Amino acid sequence: MVPVLATRYVFTITARIGAVTSAGEIGTGERRIVPIVGGEVRGKDINGKVLAFGADFQIVRPDSSIDLEAKYAIESDDGAVIYVENRGIRRGPIDLVKKLNRGEAVDPALIYFRTMPRFETGSERYRWLMQSLFVASAARHADRVVIDVHQVL
Repeated sequence: MVPVLATRYVFTITARIGAVTSAGEIGTGERRIVPIVGGEVRGKDINGKVLAFGADFQIVRPDSSIDLEAKYAIESDDGAVIYVENRGIRRGPIDLVKKLNRGEAVDPALIYFRTMPRFETGSERYRWLMQSLFVASAARHADRVVIDVHQVL
């Protein structure tokens, strides 16, 4: 018998972002770089801040879907540094994606935004982050991305 797949909410990352830089059309879409300039982490198992460096390296496909690859770090309230690599997909109706790209508000329920965060740390207290898989649901706002992280059990 195969175990039933389940998840458990662990924390929310709110990553503040800066202005988008475009490297232009690269043949498979537009390469964009979105700086990560800070933020916070809140949850039952960890609280802390998003460090003010890192970026989301994106490719905006011709169909307006976006392949995301964010690399940044968080620091827990007790001083542990945790590297985050978060890959994912954001897609939705073209008119709503264009609104998001202009910085306008869009109901997050209307946009598919899912990621697969991976974590690395030397901290024994947070070693469990390296011993499980995680999935996340996210929402893009004009100045931040909110990511609800769930551990796959």
